[in-house]
Amino acid sequence: MIRFIDDHRDRFGVELICRVLRPAVQGFLTSSGYRAAVGRAPCARQLKDELLVPEVARLHAESYGVYGRREMHADAAARAGHRP
Repeated sequence: MIRFIDDHRDRFGVELICRVLRPAVQGFLTSSGYRAAVGRAPCARQLKDELLVPEVARLHAESYGVYGRREMHADAAARAGHRP
């Protein structure tokens, strides 16, 4: 949601985006919720996910882009030494 607002805020404004999409999208932010989220430091999960994105992209490329999420999960777990 934050990324969507950031991508379109220059054209439509934060308040308008939030006012239009809030009734249509369950859990969509209010404009004050957006501002609070933008000012907040990233959580541990977000930081961990950002580190994993390049690894997942590399594994996906190694599979010639054909592995789905189940195969990707199994491959990553096997490389980490986990048993399925």
